Amino acid sequence: MSEPENPTQQQQVTTEVVVDDSATVPSYSNFCRVTATPEEVILDFGLNPQPFAQGRQDVKANQRLVMNFYTAKRLLTALGMTIQRHEGTFGSIELDVRRRAHVPQQAQSGGAPAGPKGVVE
Repeated sequence: MSEPENPTQQQQVTTEVVVDDSATVPSYSNFCRVTATPEEVILDFGLNPQPFAQGRQDVKANQRLVMNFYTAKRLLTALGMTIQRHEGTFGSIELDVRRRAHVPQQAQSGGAPAGPKGVVE
């Protein structure tokens, strides 16, 4: 009787994870603060109502995720793959708003061109 070359090949176990998202409450965020302790990663999410304002901006964080570093690394990998797929389909995501905003030139008025949301720079 011959032994299998690799005993772990016989014991391949598949796991199916079924997520019940029936109680999930969706929320929108355009702000994220990441902090950490030696044991955990903390992600605070909120809504910045004036993302182009200058000076002090108060942002209320309304969602907090706390996870261990193993889960954070899996999240990093999953987000990286998702962004890569999106950019492969739709093109590069430009993070600098000044490079992606298309602001029309003012018509011969001699005034300064308006920045994002009408802010004069």
